[in-house]
Amino acid sequence: LPKSRIQEVLRETHDSASGGHFGVMKTLSKTRERFYWDRLRADVEKWCRECHACGARKGPKTRTKGRLQRYNVGAPFERMALDILGPLPVTTKGNRYVLVLMDYFTKWPEAIPIPDQEASTVAEELVRAWISRSADHEATGCTPADMLFGRTLRLPCDILFGRPSDTPSSPNEYLNNLEARLESVHAFARERIKLASERMKTRYDSGATGHHFKEGDQVWMYNPKRRRSLSPKLQQNWEGPYTIVKKLNDVIYRVQRSPNAKPKVIHINRLTPYRATDHGSV
Repeated sequence: LPKSRIQEVLRETHDSASGGHFGVMKTLSKTRERFYWDRLRADVEKWCRECHACGARKGPKTRTKGRLQRYNVGAPFERMALDILGPLPVTTKGNRYVLVLMDYFTKWPEAIPIPDQEASTVAEELVRAWISRSADHEATGCTPADMLFGRTLRLPCDILFGRPSDTPSSPNEYLNNLEARLESVHAFARERIKLASERMKTRYDSGATGHHFKEGDQVWMYNPKRRRSLSPKLQQNWEGPYTIVKKLNDVIYRVQRSPNAKPKVIHINRLTPYRATDHGSV
């Protein structure tokens, strides 16, 4: 076969309706039955590997996996996890969901019934059922958190503006003693959490690929979309090519589909090198 006709043949045996975008072996068999040229197998493998339609639908054989990024907490309520459970049967008070919170450090759980999943509802319940515990009670002169935990809760304003390091403690001897005991417990817990975090990172990183992208690299982005009218096998799970605009840290990248498109911040586990070629323009 003349070299000038190779791409035309491969477009027909792989990309066309009769080609079906099959894999290397089926495309190779179909091509060998009808044509011959030097390095036929290598050309078929390269053509299938660089097919944009196949890459968008099938993705890579080996997914990129970044290393675990740790965030070690060192005090109660320094970081909270939040999720919404439901929908559940509607209660007599009209609640259908449960707002679930858990402190990363102490593992202290809270469950708050809510009627819907609106952001305003969640914010109001956090203020009413959680943050309000940080205000002084008229009868005791202390906050409920001080009385129970022996410490002052960290409020959003403390995170935004900081809190003086010499904040005076409660004069109540009970609170002072309780705070000292809790600090000892917290120090012990911090060491245990650190060890557990290191073990988890070691296990997780054992499967990391160690791949890194640099600015200007083109990548596929994993973004499966399911349409009811189309079989999942016929839908594209990968979008691209995207261009790496900036590396934010070891596992987070800012990518952009085109110069005028809005950039996206994506984890490396959803990215893979883009090696496809638009065969229609070849």
